[in-house]
Amino acid sequence: MDRFSNKVVVVTGAGSGIGAASARRFAEEGANVVLTGRTREKLNNTFATLKAGNHLVVVTDVSKREDVEALTEQVRHHYGHADVLINNAGVHASGKIHQASDEEWKKVMSTDLDGVFYCTRAFMPMLLESGGNIINISSVSGLGGDWGMSIYNAAKGAVTNFTRALAMDYGKDGVRVNAICPGLTITDMTKEMQNNAQLMAKFNERIALGRPGKAEDIAAAIAFLASDDARYITGVNLPVDGGITASNGQPPQA
Repeated sequence: MDRFSNKVVVVTGAGSGIGAASARRFAEEGANVVLTGRTREKLNNTFATLKAGNHLVVVTDVSKREDVEALTEQVRHHYGHADVLINNAGVHASGKIHQASDEEWKKVMSTDLDGVFYCTRAFMPMLLESGGNIINISSVSGLGGDWGMSIYNAAKGAVTNFTRALAMDYGKDGVRVNAICPGLTITDMTKEMQNNAQLMAKFNERIALGRPGKAEDIAAAIAFLASDDARYITGVNLPVDGGITASNGQPPQA
């Protein structure tokens, strides 16, 4: 498929995990991909795996407004336009709130929420010009609560509702805004969980499909929502979770 031929797709957090898998998927479908993240080495590693194209690496910390504005200027200068923004960059925190530090709260909010805000605001003029769209990477943790993850829940819950509001504000201008809400996915961010065999067994019991997601599973859903195949879909927070959110929370009976 070449659903994104000659399209410019900006992927934040493209150095690993879902971001890297998404960059590869868009490149395979003909896009020119802008890879952004804080670590050049990781971005270069992703770049080396892409199907040939007019791709661009830009080191960017999305929690910093100045970095995001500079990124936007580079994209405008290099391509003249942008068609798709994938707000993927994110970090994680766990623990109960009475034990949380200001630094933990600010770290998660500045990347997971402020970064989405800065990128959306900066790229919206180009997306209005191109009739493009935005895919925010929220989480099933933005649809319901988790044990011991209240800060992450707060950030992703905000992204979930921000997505809905943006879809309402910009739909008549031709810009679609959707979100993907992954469940447990095998990435660097979840390595600690992956190393806990007892925890993974509990997850596999809850997941209807019986396994965690792969980054490529999430990238496939992102590419669908970003494509013209989803031209009448906006304001959706799509769980891509193997069926975790299909459950009402009761334990299996057998």
